[in-house]
Amino acid sequence: MTPAAAPATLLAFDYGTRRTGVAVGNTLLRQAQPLATLAAEGDAVFAQAAPLIREWQPAALVVGIPLHPDGEPHDNTRRAERFARRLAGRFGLPVHRVDERYSTTEALAAGARGDAADAAAAAILLEQFFREQTLRPPTAQDTDAAA
Repeated sequence: MTPAAAPATLLAFDYGTRRTGVAVGNTLLRQAQPLATLAAEGDAVFAQAAPLIREWQPAALVVGIPLHPDGEPHDNTRRAERFARRLAGRFGLPVHRVDERYSTTEALAAGARGDAADAAAAAILLEQFFREQTLRPPTAQDTDAAA
């Protein structure tokens, strides 16, 4: 997404093995709002994501990639990367990745609780993506091209 591009809707996912937060935002306002928490595991999360993707018709998706505080990957990093690749494959949309370190902590600090914290974390990720896009152009590592 470039600043000169036409306004577009994006959905962001804060992936978890049991719950996945979802947020929606657009490139014009560069703001995000929590949308839903998908309480599903495995492939069931894609079945719950599909109606949201049909409803909002996003131009792209954003997935938070968890890392250790020192930037090193861990087991959940691999899971979130796989989730991002599968989103791209299933829905044929570009999938951008953002560093999600501390997004859930930030959502909790802002007062979000329970399932709402997952969706709030997804909104934080999407707004982070918007901020990063004003600072630099996207790279090939940021997205999966739709197959």
